[in-house]
Amino acid sequence: MATCPRGCTPVVRLCQKLNRLKTLDEDMMTTSLKRCLSTLDLTLLGVGGMVGSGLYVLTGTVAKDIVGPAVVISFLLAGIASLLAAFCYAEFGARIPRTGSAYMFTYVSMGEIWAFLIGWNVILENMIGGAAVARAWSGYLDSIFNHRIQNFTETHIIQWNTPFLAHYPDILAAGIVIVATLFISFGVQVSSYLNHIFSVISLCVIVFILVFGFMLADPVNWSQKEGGFAPFGISGILSGSATCFFAFVGFDVIASSTEETKNPQKAVPIATAIALGLAATAYILVSTVLTLMVPWHTLDPNSALADAFFRRGYSWAGVVVAVGSICGMNTVLLSNLFSLPRIVYAMAEDGLFFSLFARVNPVTKVPVNAILMFGVLMALLSLIFDLEALVQFLSIGTLLAYTFVAASIIVLRHQPEKTKGAASTSPNPNPDPEPAPTESQTIMEDSGELKQYESFSDKLQLVDMQTRERRGVGQLKACFEPYLGRLLGGFGAGEVVAFCVTAMIVSAVSFCAVLEFGTNQLHLPVWSFALLLLIFSLAYILSLALIWVHEQRSDSKTFQVPLVPLIPAASILFNVFLMMKLSKLTWVRFIVWLTIGLFVYFGYGVWHSKEGLRGLQPTDMAARYVVLPSGSLVETVQSVQPNGQVDSSHQNHIFPEEEQRGKR
Repeated sequence: MATCPRGCTPVVRLCQKLNRLKTLDEDMMTTSLKRCLSTLDLTLLGVGGMVGSGLYVLTGTVAKDIVGPAVVISFLLAGIASLLAAFCYAEFGARIPRTGSAYMFTYVSMGEIWAFLIGWNVILENMIGGAAVARAWSGYLDSIFNHRIQNFTETHIIQWNTPFLAHYPDILAAGIVIVATLFISFGVQVSSYLNHIFSVISLCVIVFILVFGFMLADPVNWSQKEGGFAPFGISGILSGSATCFFAFVGFDVIASSTEETKNPQKAVPIATAIALGLAATAYILVSTVLTLMVPWHTLDPNSALADAFFRRGYSWAGVVVAVGSICGMNTVLLSNLFSLPRIVYAMAEDGLFFSLFARVNPVTKVPVNAILMFGVLMALLSLIFDLEALVQFLSIGTLLAYTFVAASIIVLRHQPEKTKGAASTSPNPNPDPEPAPTESQTIMEDSGELKQYESFSDKLQLVDMQTRERRGVGQLKACFEPYLGRLLGGFGAGEVVAFCVTAMIVSAVSFCAVLEFGTNQLHLPVWSFALLLLIFSLAYILSLALIWVHEQRSDSKTFQVPLVPLIPAASILFNVFLMMKLSKLTWVRFIVWLTIGLFVYFGYGVWHSKEGLRGLQPTDMAARYVVLPSGSLVETVQSVQPNGQVDSSHQNHIFPEEEQRGKR
C-alpha cells in the first residue's frame, strides 16, 4: 500500500490505516502450528460441522411448517447455493494456507478494518452456535430421562425469571462444553480422532435410517390425497431453501484448518467438495425417507425421525436415532470449538487482538490460551441463556462472512500479488533517464534478429501491440481498449474492480431491501416498486460487466472458482437476500456487537497491527560512496521510503585505502 505523502490530511492517513492489506510471506507453509491433517481428516471435519442436529430436527420442521414433501427440492437448492460460497472458501484455503478463514481472506484483499469486523462477528457466531448446540444436547438427553435434570435443578439449585435468560442454569450443557474444550486443547490430532469417531457413528446411523426408512416408504404420502408433493407452491420451496441453507454453514471449518493441513493446495478443495456433497446427499435422502414414511402434515417437529419410526411400529429404532442425533451434535460442537480459537489466534497473531491469544503451546501445537478462554465463555453462554434466545442471534455473522469472502475472490483475482518477497525488491531510487528513441531505431526481437523501424507509424503500431500483450492483472482487457480506454484506462490495476465490487454490494443490498420491504413495510406504489427494482438490477449487472472487462489472474497452480465474477456475484446476492429475512432483534445484536468490536479495534488493534508496524520500517536502502582526500572510501547507507524520499538518518562505514584498492 502506498504511504501517505507529508502533506496529506489525518483523515487520509486514517483511511489508509483502516484499509491496509495483509502482506503474505513467500513461504506460507511455515507455521508454529502442526501440519498433520489429511484430506480424510478435513472431509470428516466438514461433514461433522454440517450434519448435526439439523438432520434430525430441521428436516421435520421445514417439511411440516414451510414446504411439505418438496423439502427435497429445498435442500437441493440450498446445497447449490452453499456450493457457491464453498467454491470461494476452497480457492482461498488452497491459495492462502493460513488459519483464520473469512478473516484472513478479507484481510489480504479488502482491508484491515473489514477483516477485523468479519473476524469479530465470526467469533460471536461460533460462541453462540456452540452454546446453542450444547443447550440442545442437554435438552435432548434430559428429555430421554423425562426432564429429571431440569426438575432437580429448578427445585434444589436455582430458578430465575429474567428476560432473555433461561429459567434455570443448564449445568449439563456447560459441563459438556468444558469437557469438549479440554479435548480440543490436547492437540489437533486428538480433536480429529474424536471427530472421526462421532462422524463415523453418525454416518452409520444415517445409513440405517435410509435403508430401513426406504423399506417402510409409502408413495401415497406424496399423493394428492395427503396434500400433494408441493402443497405450499414455489414460494414455499424458496422459503424452505432459505431455511435449509443454514444446515450447510459448517463447511468453513475446513478453511479454518488449512494451517494444520499437510497439503492444503489439494486437500482443501477436495475435502470441501466431498464434505458438501455428502452433507447435501444426506439431507436430501433423509428428508425423502421422512416424508415417505408418514404424511408430512403429521410430523413431530421436535423429533420427526424417532416419532416416524415409532408410529410405524418400530419404537426401538428411536434409540438408534437418538444415538445418531447425540453424535451429530457432538461433531457440530467440536467443529465450533475447533474453529473459534483459531480465528482468535489469527487475529492475535496479526496484532489486531490481544497478544495473549497468539501463544501456541510448544507440546500440543495449538493456541491453548484462546481455546481455554473462549471455551469458558461458550460454557457461560450455554449455562445462562435459553436455546431460543441463542438461535435467534445466529446467522448474520456467517452470511456477512460469506458475502465478504465472495467479494474478496473478485478483488483478489484482479489484484497484483503482494508478498514480502515482492515488497523487498529494491528498485533504483534514482534511475537514469533512458535515451529517447529516434524515429529510425533498431531493437532486438525474441528471435534474435534486428528490426528496423521504417516509419514512425510502424513504430507506434509495434509499441501498441507490445502494450496489448503486456496487459497486467486488474487492467482493462486489450479488446475493450478502443471502447473503454478513455474512460477506464487511467486507473491503477484493480481500482475499477474494487469500486465495482462496492457498487455491486450496494446495489444488491438495495435490490433485496426493496424486494423484501417495498410492498409491506414501505408501502411503495407498484410503479415505483418496479422502477427501483429495475434501477438496482441494472446497476448490479453494469457493475458485473465492468468487472468482467478487466484482466484476471490465470497463472495460479491451485484451485480456482470457475466463472468469476458470476459465481461470487450470485453468492453475494443470495447471502444479502437471506440477511434481509433476519429478525430485527438479530440486527440489534449485530449493531451492538459491532460497536463493541470497533472500540476494541480502535483501542488496541489499530495501534498494535503488525502491518502498521511494518509500514513504519524503511522498505529499501540506498548506498552512496564518497572518496575522501585521505584515500579512504566512505559508504553512506540511507533508507528509501516508498514515496521515493531518502531518510536523513544514515550510517557511515570507512574502508581503508588498501581495502579500497583490493576491491578495485
